[in-house]
Amino acid sequence: MDRSNSNKLHLEAENHLVGGVNSPVRAFKSVHGSPVYFQKASGAIVTDVDGNELVDFIQSWGPLIHGHANSQIIDAVALKMQNGTSFGAPHMGELELAKRVKQRFQFMDKVRFVSSGTEAVMSTVRLARGHTGRDLIIKFEGCYHGHVDSLMVSSGSGLATFGIASSPGIPKDTVATTLVAPLDDEEILEYLFSQHGSEIAAAVIEPLPANNGLLIQRKGFLSKLRDLCTANGALLIFDEVISGFRFEQGGYGGYVGIEPDITALGKVIGGGLPVGAYGARSEIMDKLSPIGPVYQAGTLSGNPLAMAAGIETLDMLSEESYQLLESLGSTLESAVNKVLEKHNFPMRIVRLGSLFWFSPGDGKPPNRADQIPSNAGVMFAKIHQGLLERGYMLAPSAYEIGFISTAHQEHHVLGMVSALDDVLENLE
Repeated sequence: MDRSNSNKLHLEAENHLVGGVNSPVRAFKSVHGSPVYFQKASGAIVTDVDGNELVDFIQSWGPLIHGHANSQIIDAVALKMQNGTSFGAPHMGELELAKRVKQRFQFMDKVRFVSSGTEAVMSTVRLARGHTGRDLIIKFEGCYHGHVDSLMVSSGSGLATFGIASSPGIPKDTVATTLVAPLDDEEILEYLFSQHGSEIAAAVIEPLPANNGLLIQRKGFLSKLRDLCTANGALLIFDEVISGFRFEQGGYGGYVGIEPDITALGKVIGGGLPVGAYGARSEIMDKLSPIGPVYQAGTLSGNPLAMAAGIETLDMLSEESYQLLESLGSTLESAVNKVLEKHNFPMRIVRLGSLFWFSPGDGKPPNRADQIPSNAGVMFAKIHQGLLERGYMLAPSAYEIGFISTAHQEHHVLGMVSALDDVLENLE
């Protein structure tokens, strides 16, 4: 596959953008290649600057649950754009999207819109601290919550510890109030709350961790976390930026029947435009300015174009949409398992609904970050390169997941499986 124009553009971009990109994983470093530069996209297909057509299973890292350039969403945004691109003032779109969010997340009394998932999670932490009057936060190893300073930490051991910053530029004092625990370890949770229960403002978790592999969590573990938060007067925050609206019940919390105090949302809620949101019951949300003392604001919050895209996206998510996504996901899972078994290849497919992950290793799929094999990147790089050469686009990282949209069809899914079969044949 000729990618000469992409390569040329990337060389130029490196002179103007840091690493040639505006988000690190786009640099393709972990798959030992150069980025593919997109020119246009429609449905499940992206076309690069060299004219190559690729079946896209990244879908802008998750927002495009109806595929690229969906005509209904494009029309809704175009119509709204004629009346202005940004008001910096209240408008009907904010109200209408908030109503739709509450329909799927019924524990929410009120919603606040922001411009990204990172901003949404950052705001939930501030709100939890303001509501409880406490400082400590629990986060979980293997859960990514955007580039929020206080949540950019790793544990460094199998035991729960106070956080150590995982990026330069984050003061020690910023993460000194963050406790880090492993996923799926009820004993450590009990220890943390026994030692710090009266100081803990909130536990923040991706109930379905999907940014360090797809680490499917047990309902029992999440239920234990819910109970401990309640017993100790701490809030439970679900980061459903990735998993929100990927399930008919709203998010993974609804899917397993665990209700948090606050949920952060992003990606799908904006239909491809920059949107984040968070919501909770009134007694919590009313701590926010202009009613309460917790300050949070944003010039582009509730942007009319983003609200229009979100409204159309959620209105299109019918029962039939979820049935289609599950059918395509089931087809993918079954067919991939047969290919992996045929080649006796040490990799598994982990799937839930329209989310999937090629998990390196044999045996039971991991549900904790420390269970992912250390050679995951090396193994996946070969798969990624082979599929890309055959016209299939996966995220350029062993730890990122894949997304199925309503624009995908069975032949797109089975085509990728056939390509995977050919890749594995040539690796033997």
